[in-house]
Amino acid sequence: MTLAHAAGPAVSVPTVRLAPAGRRIRPACRADARTVAELMAIAGHGIAEFLWGRHALPGESRLDVGARRAARDTGDFSWTNAILAERRDRPVGMMLGYVLDPDGAPLDPETLAGLPAPVRPFVELEAEAPGSFYVNALAVFPEHRGLGIGSQLLEAARDKARRLGVGTLSIEAFEENADAVRLYHRHGYRTVARRPAVRHPCHPYGGDVVLMTRAV
Repeated sequence: MTLAHAAGPAVSVPTVRLAPAGRRIRPACRADARTVAELMAIAGHGIAEFLWGRHALPGESRLDVGARRAARDTGDFSWTNAILAERRDRPVGMMLGYVLDPDGAPLDPETLAGLPAPVRPFVELEAEAPGSFYVNALAVFPEHRGLGIGSQLLEAARDKARRLGVGTLSIEAFEENADAVRLYHRHGYRTVARRPAVRHPCHPYGGDVVLMTRAV
């Protein structure tokens, strides 16, 4: 997972897709902005909140900043790019994704050095999957894990990539986050590139950040 750094097109999602056991998968709306931010905070393992804290206005919490940013109609981290999983009519999980620039190029060293340290390996790796449908964030609230919701959201990402005519899906993870890496492997993702993680107080991981891809 990495927070977005460039604007991307908003893509419409078909109406509600039914899921097992009273669950459903649906596109987010602007009113979901705070939920989108809460789930992005989980997906970011502390990095999202660290970045939001750098932009807080007087009296704003980090989550307030995330909700404000998620409520925008443009940009990659926007409600327009989020798909929510609901259980008993309550949002319980999210996939936020979009198509990476097909003409993307690696950032020059000076620009890369100017980025907050924890996000540098993620941004570097994005350049390794130009034109792919990039799953920027996948998260499920802890009390709803173990029910297959993450798998349903990964399938929703695949469905969206198909509708867009995109041939490859991409996702990033801390390699030490073994549960996430196993989930992605089960869904056909394979590691294609890696960068050393930047150790930082905002997140608990060392090792490598891995870029994983699969054909749609």
